[in-house]
Amino acid sequence: MKTENGTPEINESLIFSVSEITHHLKQVLETQIEALYVAGEIGSFLRHNSGHIYFNLKDENAVIRCAFFRNQNYQLDFEPQDGDQVVCFGKISIFEKSGQYQLIIQNMFPSGKGILLQKFEQLKQKLKSEGLFDPEHKRPLPKYPGTIGIITSPTGAALQDILNILSRRYPCQVKVFPSLMQGAEAPRQVINGLDCFNREQDVDLIIIARGGGSQEDLFAFNDESLARAVYNSGLPVVSAIGHEIDFTVIDFVADLRAPTPSAAAELATPDRAEVNLGLDSISRSLSMVAGRYLINLQNELHKSQIRLMHYNPERALQSYQQRFDEAAAGLLRLDETIESLRKETDQLQRLFCREVMHAGSQISRSGQHKAELAATRLDFALRSKMQKIAYKLDLAEAGLDDLSPRKVLARGYSIVRKQGTTINSIRNVKVGDELEMIMSDGKADVAVRAVEQNRERDAEK
Repeated sequence: MKTENGTPEINESLIFSVSEITHHLKQVLETQIEALYVAGEIGSFLRHNSGHIYFNLKDENAVIRCAFFRNQNYQLDFEPQDGDQVVCFGKISIFEKSGQYQLIIQNMFPSGKGILLQKFEQLKQKLKSEGLFDPEHKRPLPKYPGTIGIITSPTGAALQDILNILSRRYPCQVKVFPSLMQGAEAPRQVINGLDCFNREQDVDLIIIARGGGSQEDLFAFNDESLARAVYNSGLPVVSAIGHEIDFTVIDFVADLRAPTPSAAAELATPDRAEVNLGLDSISRSLSMVAGRYLINLQNELHKSQIRLMHYNPERALQSYQQRFDEAAAGLLRLDETIESLRKETDQLQRLFCREVMHAGSQISRSGQHKAELAATRLDFALRSKMQKIAYKLDLAEAGLDDLSPRKVLARGYSIVRKQGTTINSIRNVKVGDELEMIMSDGKADVAVRAVEQNRERDAEK
């Protein structure tokens, strides 16, 4: 809907405050526009007591306000002033209080250095177009490096910074390839270091490290041959050149860019304290798992021992031996009973004979008949008694047959004798003894070559 003069009707939800508009524009500028280089002339230069620098950067047609804060401008190697032609590197933002857009500067150079920046940008765009900066070419660093190769000046502060961090954080072996880190010869020497470490293959990763400096000092690391050597390295490469605001071409080609040499040491290694905590946790877990595993094994061993004791041939043989002894004792008692019955029968026969002879002289013919009848009854009684004895003998014989050692021997057991005496313990045998082994179908003479005692059985005893 529109009003009479053609403007849209007011919608409360579409009304913005000045602060909201300014804040929105600031977010758009800061997120959509990357850091860039801007060339111009300094005007209205002011160094504040706080250390911050404020000035205008202008050309023939426009002016942009600039802010160069103390934590960034401390490394300037020249004193800017009104009228200087400079190149500034920074990001576009908005100062919300005034609603004025401005350039937040990260670094600044005299415009005489613009040729170097131009070369830097040209090489950067060339290598980027060839894919040397693509993330898929970046290799991960080893999680626990054993040896780190460092290409740097052996007398520079960068090496000491790295060594100090490593000694505190993660002590490991370090190999240093000494190299110039500025000047015309620096790129070739750094390339030689990369070739050396890749050829020897005795390090896990490579750090190229140099402290801060001017643009000219760091320009050696904008060399195309060096950038390609970093890209073609078979080992992961960490670039640690200058300070956080310094960028070189090899920073974009390397597998990882560290803002400082000290940061490179931290990014390339784990924290020893965290590693120890992780190892302690793993050790505790392994101990718990191993403990449970050992308990299970002990339970299985105990069950196996019980089963072994139940099916132990020696124990079964002992049982048969005991039953055999009991049957032998029963047979002996039976023999005694038979002998007692035999004596009783003999006594009855003698008594019968005496009675018959006595009756023969005194009785008549009818008496003889009675005697014959008594004899018949006695014979029946004797026969009945003998049948009972024979039945008991048959039962004893069957029991003895069940307990016969021959049946035990037929199941694979054997009886070992030494000089006619049965051996039932390994303690009664020594090396060199000649023994007799009785089996179900014969016997054999053997000589003892070795003796091994059952320690588990001794422990049970």
